[in-house]
Amino acid sequence: MNAVTADRVRKAVLVVLGLVWLAPVYLMIVNAAKTNDQYGVLSVWSPAGLGGLWENAAAAWTRGDISAGIASTALYAIAAPAIAVVIGAAAGFAIVALRLKHGFAWFVVIFASTVFPMQMLLMPLFLGYVQTGLYDTRTGMILVYTVISVPFAAFVMRNFFSGVAHHVFEAAVVDGASTWRIFWRIYLPMAVPALVAIFILQATLIWNDLLLGLTLTQSAETRPVMTALSALQSTYGGSTMPTVLAGGLIVSIPTVVLFLLAQRTFTRGLALGQY
Repeated sequence: MNAVTADRVRKAVLVVLGLVWLAPVYLMIVNAAKTNDQYGVLSVWSPAGLGGLWENAAAAWTRGDISAGIASTALYAIAAPAIAVVIGAAAGFAIVALRLKHGFAWFVVIFASTVFPMQMLLMPLFLGYVQTGLYDTRTGMILVYTVISVPFAAFVMRNFFSGVAHHVFEAAVVDGASTWRIFWRIYLPMAVPALVAIFILQATLIWNDLLLGLTLTQSAETRPVMTALSALQSTYGGSTMPTVLAGGLIVSIPTVVLFLLAQRTFTRGLALGQY
């Protein structure tokens, strides 16, 4: 197989994979645009125009408290990853640049929190939140989202800082810079692409979270947007499927926009973090 044929095969495979990936998006848009009379009568693959899309989106926005959920989730998806990337970068800096004693053991301790599935932690987490008054509070949600974001941040930043020559740290020390100044003025600016990549991944993870939102929140002002969206199709929500799908379109827009705006930095950050 020559190079031209191989390139065509590769492009064909990518096109097929792209169409497979876009199929659920197509189904969501097509069925979110149907009216209640059209849904269930027409095939799920058959488009019926965009006549019902705005009506369904308006119903989802008002009936499911999605506006409040988006505001709360935006806070969680910005604050928690921002704190986590700084903590993860500090951990990676201490292990690699400061050559912390038993650094690898500390790294294992940090990353070991990802070993157990979240379902095992829900009950003790719920009881602890109730006892400490963190249940159904935005502070509690930011705290738990920060904790689950730190291990991945530490993992990527440790790998990133491992690729930075140690003489950079030694030269800064010789010039009289303090450890704190070296971290904030040299290492963090150097790691901006990796930090952005971590932030985007963790912000998306938090935005799409349903399990913690169902467990640790109750009020409409506190619960994340995915929890508000799930309430649309509950026994008490009683919304039709086109309305639920329109709500899904609304809540998916911010993450799509985030990836489009930071695509280059995100790709560069992932490449820099692989050592």
